Amino acid sequence: MHVGFVVNPIAGLGGRVGLKGTDGKVAEARARGAEPRAPDRARRSLDALAARVPDATVSTWGAPMGADLARAAGFEPRVVGAPERETSAADTRRAVAAFATAGVDLVLFVGGDGTAADVAEALSAADAGSDTPMLGVPAGVKVYSSVFAVSPEDAAAVAATFTRTEEREVMDIDEDAYREGEVHPELRAVAWVPVAENLQSSKQTGGGSVETLAEGVAADVRGGVTYVLGPGSTLGAVKRALGFEGSPLGVDVWRDGEVIVRDGSEAEILASLDEENVVVVSPIGGQGFVFGRGNPQLSPAVIRRCDLRVVASRAKLDDIGVLRVDTDDPDLDAELRGWTRVRVGRVEQRMMEIV
Repeated sequence: MHVGFVVNPIAGLGGRVGLKGTDGKVAEARARGAEPRAPDRARRSLDALAARVPDATVSTWGAPMGADLARAAGFEPRVVGAPERETSAADTRRAVAAFATAGVDLVLFVGGDGTAADVAEALSAADAGSDTPMLGVPAGVKVYSSVFAVSPEDAAAVAATFTRTEEREVMDIDEDAYREGEVHPELRAVAWVPVAENLQSSKQTGGGSVETLAEGVAADVRGGVTYVLGPGSTLGAVKRALGFEGSPLGVDVWRDGEVIVRDGSEAEILASLDEENVVVVSPIGGQGFVFGRGNPQLSPAVIRRCDLRVVASRAKLDDIGVLRVDTDDPDLDAELRGWTRVRVGRVEQRMMEIV
């Protein structure tokens, strides 16, 4: 088995500091104290791959885009090139072109939707790589495309076992518009991807009214409790029911009738928490993620200090089937898995499994 492995080391960098993406915001993210997310997720995937296929051939790009991580996982990688000074999307495309020339069986990449688009573009342009499959280890803030595995470990499992491929969508959005609360996914490419169950779907919009659901949440709030309200249209309705217009794609903190934090970063959210805290989230339509997609401000440190409440329309739950988590903390993911109650109306609830 021959894998081409490349990491976008800045993918997801702006998430926990509230920037909702990294495009054009690397310096600002670092100034806010952002910590890299992609390298750790890359290492998790490589460790899992090494456990399954220790004799795999790994071609990769120079540090920090893969070579150092591959060696740390126990591989002796073929380093086919290296970035010049700061890494860039051009480095990703050059790496993938080199992988195609080397005849890899799979391009395994770590990043978000923008990285997926770069990989797909490079494979399409390569004479030898147009039918080479790609698979993503999710590390971006927004992960709308259906070319990603559910988790880093799932990516390794798929890479090690797949026997067939199929065409799937690469989606991306305008991050500047996203920061203003507008989401306009755009189809960037169609790429060959391994056929597997543990891949995520493209993000879809869930249907159904949420007004009564929001009224139920508002009716149940208790004095002295800090409510951490996640992003999305369902939580937008909850925020309006509480009497304020929240940040549509950010995390807001509310307590005793007052907005404590608007569109907060991880640090701001943590600073606002008190003795009793509740985090309210809604799964992403079509995917089912309650943590790990679009809300990295809700970090493991935040989640561990809060009780969890999940809300969603019936139509959204019918569409997704199960809930998912991908918090960057495998131990926390394991703790969260199992059956949980999801509010679907003013008083109605449904049991859903977090897998």
